[in-house]
Amino acid sequence: SAPMNVAMRLQSLGIDATIISRIGNDILGKDLLQIINEKQVNTSFIQVDNLLPTGEVQVHLDTAGTASYTIVQPSAWDAIEWNENIHNAVAATDVFVFGSLVCRNDVSKKTLLQLLEVAKFKVFDVNLRSPFYNIELLVELMQKADLIKLNDEELNFIVTALNASVKTIEDQILFISNYTNTSTICVTKGKDGAVLYSNNKFYTHPGFKVVVADTVGAGDSFLAALIMQLLLHKEPVTILPFACATGSL
Repeated sequence: SAPMNVAMRLQSLGIDATIISRIGNDILGKDLLQIINEKQVNTSFIQVDNLLPTGEVQVHLDTAGTASYTIVQPSAWDAIEWNENIHNAVAATDVFVFGSLVCRNDVSKKTLLQLLEVAKFKVFDVNLRSPFYNIELLVELMQKADLIKLNDEELNFIVTALNASVKTIEDQILFISNYTNTSTICVTKGKDGAVLYSNNKFYTHPGFKVVVADTVGAGDSFLAALIMQLLLHKEPVTILPFACATGSL
């Protein structure tokens, strides 16, 4: 669902977006396809599975509006098949956004790894969802990325799992950058804004104070705005305020 949110927000910001996924041949799948089409996102690479059901994510909100997730399995999106059409589409596109959750099944993982071989600019939206990840997988995917986006809790988890004794967010980012050979890293800090590391420099924004309705999709909208600004070749100093504002809204 996270990459779908990113695609929808990119489309709303005027950037043509396409989703590669797989749905079931069921009512939920038909409803989902209609919703995505209404958002004018390209659905021609959404496959239909006649055996597996459309994926479901149960969202639980606490009293502060913070979300936790139960991700049902098996789901059709666990079985995304590689084909020449999606291969050519990814090779021709400017940005390819992917997460770690798609790797919980070997079929979709194999497809992702094949597509990463031909993608021009690869954006890894870490988006950890327990228990569907391990540190070896995360390192492998980070090493393949041109831009890594994660939140401060995810950053701290990864650094700790790699037994690195670095405490500040800036030092943690530098560690990940060196460890994975990734030159662009963005870390969101919830209500405290975000940090962008790009061209060997740090850029920060304190965030915007808002009354929280809920946090679902905020990070996805932030990432879409970040990608949009990068595609328009905006300066890093202007990218973060726009991305933080979009996430806050």
